[in-house]
Amino acid sequence: MLIFAAVLAYTGEIISIGVALCWTIASLWSEVASKSLGVRVMNAWRMGLSVLMSAVMCHVFLGSPWPVYADASVWGLLSLSGFIGFFLGDVCLLGSYVIIGARTGQLFQTLAPAFSALFAWLLMGQTLGWKSLLAMAVTLAGIGITILGGGSGHGKFSLRIPLRGVLLATGAALGQGLGLVISGIGMNHYISAIPAERLPEVQAVIPFSANMIRCIAGFAAALLALVFTNKLREAADVLHSRRSLAQLAVIVVFGPVVGVGFSLMALRYTAAGIASTLQSLTPIMLLLPSHWMFGEKLTLRAVAGAIVSVAGVSLFFLL
Repeated sequence: MLIFAAVLAYTGEIISIGVALCWTIASLWSEVASKSLGVRVMNAWRMGLSVLMSAVMCHVFLGSPWPVYADASVWGLLSLSGFIGFFLGDVCLLGSYVIIGARTGQLFQTLAPAFSALFAWLLMGQTLGWKSLLAMAVTLAGIGITILGGGSGHGKFSLRIPLRGVLLATGAALGQGLGLVISGIGMNHYISAIPAERLPEVQAVIPFSANMIRCIAGFAAALLALVFTNKLREAADVLHSRRSLAQLAVIVVFGPVVGVGFSLMALRYTAAGIASTLQSLTPIMLLLPSHWMFGEKLTLRAVAGAIVSVAGVSLFFLL
């Protein structure tokens, strides 16, 4: 009984740690699949399967595979969020995995709260005070510890990883941050569009329904990218590889469907700051698996950089 009571008391925190674990698993297998299938092909399959799984979840919990009660404004906002976050942002993220690996790529994702704060200030007029600036500085310091090394000249620094990987990973964090802000606006519109008498019974699954709209937009953009780059045949060849399909299933379940859906659900049970901080533990969780799976060196610099970056994320919400 005591264990059950503790679980109920810390439901949001437990969900948030589970989300970080989900993203750790999805990141590792995304790196494997991106290198074997290619970024565009992998992303198209990932988003297509996400739409199917989200439709099943909506049918089970809402009685319809289609996002009910979503009007034109909701579709517009969440589709824009999906295009920026699930297409532009994730193409950059998956591309960074190929160049610098999932561990370092996810480290840059700790910049997403900084971009969210910046875009919330620009688009919604939210305050961007000294606490947010301090959190940004600490997060950047953590990333700097990891990616910067001594240069050939006195007092100079040089990148320890390719610049292209840095730019892609930064673009991914930017897309994640902007997509999150637009998604929050869309969710508010969605909730206001639901009849008051139905809101209590469907409120818990609204995040999954809203996420389906984002997945649809991401899949449409990814499919068009395949058409314009003449990679449809390569995408079709995936059907002949059970190994690739299994990898994609793991990525989709632990990434866009369960990971994202439960990250939104966690906000119902705990403070946003606590949820966001615990969910940002992915770079730390990736240290050992990346060492075991890909042979990446587990250095004191890498550990310190990940810890400092996550500490920077926590400052956004806990100060």
